[in-house]
Amino acid sequence: MTARYDVVIVGCGHAGAQTAIALRQSGFDGSIAMIGEEPHLPYERPPLSKEYLCGTRTLDQMLIRPPQFWSEQSIVMLLGQRVSWIDPVLRHVGRPGAQDIGYGKLVWAAGGSARRLGCAGDEVSGVHTLRSLGDARKLRAEIPNARRAVVVGGGYIGLEATAALRECGTDVVLVEASNRLLARVAGAEISRFYEREHKSRGVDVRLDACVTSIGERDGRVSHVLMAGGERIDCDLVIVGIGIVPQVAPLLEAGAVGGNGVAVDAQCQTSLTHVFAVGDCALHENRYAGAQVRIESVQNATDQATVVAKTILGHEVAYDALPWFWSNQYDLVLQTVGISSGYDRAILRGSPASRSFTVVYLKDGRAIAMDCVNATKDYVGGRLMVAKGVSPDPAMLARTEIPLREMLVA
Repeated sequence: MTARYDVVIVGCGHAGAQTAIALRQSGFDGSIAMIGEEPHLPYERPPLSKEYLCGTRTLDQMLIRPPQFWSEQSIVMLLGQRVSWIDPVLRHVGRPGAQDIGYGKLVWAAGGSARRLGCAGDEVSGVHTLRSLGDARKLRAEIPNARRAVVVGGGYIGLEATAALRECGTDVVLVEASNRLLARVAGAEISRFYEREHKSRGVDVRLDACVTSIGERDGRVSHVLMAGGERIDCDLVIVGIGIVPQVAPLLEAGAVGGNGVAVDAQCQTSLTHVFAVGDCALHENRYAGAQVRIESVQNATDQATVVAKTILGHEVAYDALPWFWSNQYDLVLQTVGISSGYDRAILRGSPASRSFTVVYLKDGRAIAMDCVNATKDYVGGRLMVAKGVSPDPAMLARTEIPLREMLVA
C-alpha cells in the first residue's frame, strides 16, 4: 500500500518548516509529511556562514522548533530521503529505493544546491561550498589548520564567510568576478564601504578576478590559478557563487519554469495541487518589477503563510515587502526593498562613522534602503518603501530628521 498524506512538503528548510507550522497554526487538522534530504530536523540556515562557522552557536540553538514539536503536532518527518520524480496525475512522489508517497496537496520547498565553480579541481579535498549543516561542519573542522583561504564570491555568503575566517585568524584572499562587491544586491556606496572594511581587516580583495583551476598536492587543495596566470597558494577554498534551484522533478513533470519553478500569487505551480515556496519559487514581485526568485527568510516565511491559507480555502495573495540582513564583523546590514533599477541614491549619514543609510529612488519614489548599523532608519525605511513614498531628497540626507517624520509629512 502506498502511504498517503493530505499535504506532503518536499524540503525541510525554512520554507518547508514554516509551511507545516503555518498549516497547524491556521487550524489544519489533516495529515502532513515532510521529506528532507538532510538527516537533521529543520534548522535556521543564516547562522551557518556566521555564528555556527565561528563556533558561537550550536545546532540545538539553530533548530526552528524543538524536536518534540513535530511529533506533538502530528507532522511526520521523513529525513535523509530525496524525491526524484513526481506523478501529478496519480499525485505521487517517488524516492529512490523507497515506496511512493501519495499526496492531496504537494508543497515543493526543496530550495537549491550550492553552485560549483565547474573548473578543473573544484571537487578536490579542501574545496567547500556553504549551503547545509554538513557543509558548515566540514568547513569548521578544517579552519583551525588553515593558514590561507581563497573565498570565491563577493556576495552575502562569501563576505560573511570571509569575516568568520578573519575572526578565526585565517588569512583570506577574496575573489569576485564583478568590479565591485555585493554588485547584485546593493549600490556602489555600499560596495565601496564593505571593500574598505574587509581590507582594513587584512583581507586581500581581488575584483574583476576569476579562478580558472584549482591545484592539489597529495589529494588536497594547494593553490588556485587565476585568469592571467597568477598562482595563489592556499589550503582552503570556499565557493559562494549562488545556488542552482532544485526543481528538476517539477519541470520533468511538466511544470512551467527554468531558473526556478514559476508560481502564481497563491504560490501554485502550473501543476494542479502543487505549490512551490522559498528559494526555488519564481514569482512576479511588484517591488522588483519582474519575475524573480528571492533567497531570504522573509520570502520563505511569507510564501509559506500564503500556501497554508490557500490550502485552507482563504483568498490570499503573496505581496510581501522583501527584506534581508547580513552580519559581518560588528556590522549589521539591513536591507528593505529591491534596489535594481534605481535612478538615484541618497546617502544618509557618513560611512566613516560606520552607521549610515543609502536610500534608493526611482522616479522620485523610495524603492529600497541599505542600512548599516542604522536600525532606526531600517524601521522607518520599511514603512517608506512599503507605502511607495516620494520623499524630499534634501530631507532624506538630514540624519537629524527621523524617516518616520517624513512619512507624516
